[in-house]
Amino acid sequence: MTMSARDRLIVGLDLPTVAEAEKIVSTLGDSVDFYKIGYQLAFAGGLEFARDLAASGRKVFLDMKLLDIDNTVAKGVENIAKMGVSMLTLHAYPKAMKAAVEAARGSGLCLLGVTVLTSMDEQDVIDAGYEYDPHTLVLRRAEQARAAGMGGIVCSAEEAAAVRKIIGTDMALVTPGIRPAGADKGDQKRVMTPADALRAGSSHLVVARPVVQAAEPLTAARAILAEMESALSG
Repeated sequence: MTMSARDRLIVGLDLPTVAEAEKIVSTLGDSVDFYKIGYQLAFAGGLEFARDLAASGRKVFLDMKLLDIDNTVAKGVENIAKMGVSMLTLHAYPKAMKAAVEAARGSGLCLLGVTVLTSMDEQDVIDAGYEYDPHTLVLRRAEQARAAGMGGIVCSAEEAAAVRKIIGTDMALVTPGIRPAGADKGDQKRVMTPADALRAGSSHLVVARPVVQAAEPLTAARAILAEMESALSG
């Protein structure tokens, strides 16, 4: 099935309160169907909000970036699968991914392996103790995620084309750090426009600040969707 721009756009509810998140969801209305909930909102009532969103028919990407011993990851994934959310992130460590895949089997939950955070550049990766540059580390983890049976990958759009060659066409490729032309990069270091990210092979784009911090969030979201539709039809 061909996905529309609306299927592919994930608006990140990176907000301090559920009330503010509810306001954004209400403002965006039927224009946006998919939302990301991460740490900030999760620890302010966002997990219950995620359940409510999923129950209302919205798709939810729960960005928890799980990493722990195998049993703890598995038990966490089992409960998250019961929440009705569509996507869940965990760090792309082979043992954690294998445990998560087994725990999610049969649930329909799409597990995403986080490769290298888009806020990290080569020096950041070196400082973290890795022997690989970001690009090499992303590709290595993409291979491991495919081998583990994960549903998809999270990486910078800069690596999307190379990752797509490794994971094939069936796995989701979710790219944060998306910034419309002229937008402030904020703390992101490896960013790309929506159109370029789709052309590079991304299946889903995560956009937070350019929408939720816009003076007119609905106008901002519609502009991004229009850019995505143009890229998809071009």
